[in-house]
Amino acid sequence: MERAALLGMAGLLPRMVSARKAVSYHQNQIHALPVVISTWRHGIPSNVAAMKVLEKGGSVLDAVEQGVRVPEGDPANHSVGLGGFPDRDGHVTLDASIMGPDGNAGSVCFLEGIVHPISVARKVMEETPHVMLSGDGALQFALQKGFKKTDLLTPAAKQKWQQWRQKHKYHPEINWENKPNEYHDTIGMLALDKNGDMAGACTTSGLAFKLHGRVGDSPIIGAGLYVDNAVGGATSTGMGELVMKTVGSFLVTELMRQGRSPQQACEEAVLRIVEKIPDNKNFQVGYLAMNKQGETGAYSLRKGFNYALYRDKQNRLLDARSYYTF
Repeated sequence: MERAALLGMAGLLPRMVSARKAVSYHQNQIHALPVVISTWRHGIPSNVAAMKVLEKGGSVLDAVEQGVRVPEGDPANHSVGLGGFPDRDGHVTLDASIMGPDGNAGSVCFLEGIVHPISVARKVMEETPHVMLSGDGALQFALQKGFKKTDLLTPAAKQKWQQWRQKHKYHPEINWENKPNEYHDTIGMLALDKNGDMAGACTTSGLAFKLHGRVGDSPIIGAGLYVDNAVGGATSTGMGELVMKTVGSFLVTELMRQGRSPQQACEEAVLRIVEKIPDNKNFQVGYLAMNKQGETGAYSLRKGFNYALYRDKQNRLLDARSYYTF
């Protein structure tokens, strides 16, 4: 009651009550496996690549890796991998993480010069005793494993950066997803194979024109990505600082463990941001979740978050509901 009263005083109670009553889009429905879900419109081709792996009998870990490699290698995508917008000093730095059904995890952050950081993250997971490598150490490891160094700053991204320097004077501004793939549209993916095993992947070039050295939520296990094969998993997109401060993907997964549907868990995680970080008006965060039954959920702080869902032989782009509807 005290919590409700406080939220009511802050003008948040009506929205909170509405969100609490919401249920999963797919709750209590039975769907055939496999299922793949991923963030944003670039999730459509990513889902196709992942589903091809699963339909051929490949592992669910292979599926998520191959799925997110699609936007990583697309120079027209300015938020992931090759072609990503640089930081304010002109460096394209990449973050990525991956988790398998066995609970193992790997990630890289502040990595330059490698088109597919998700594949480096998998190497970290499988071939080192560590979870995360960063910066020059991650690059050295990647080169030792046979990855080729590439200039990731494409002419189009360089032009945008130069224009931004003249206009914004080194003060990054946050995009509210009005321009798909324009600034910080991470690709996060969850896949459930025919056996009910789950894996996830998350990769990004991060916030455009960020401070040099900034790392977002995408490579942080429990923030940008979390998978528990006994329960399900979650991934996030948007302003990573808000996700890190609330350990969002772990929170969503734990809420599902406590009995929430994927949709209810995503909504409660967004509410946690609203409650704990009220100064959020310039930011967007979106969550995706899937449980072991293949039920899915999606919710965002503000309107504009869409996601791709491939199930029952259909690959669809869907709009997520949001906390703020304006």
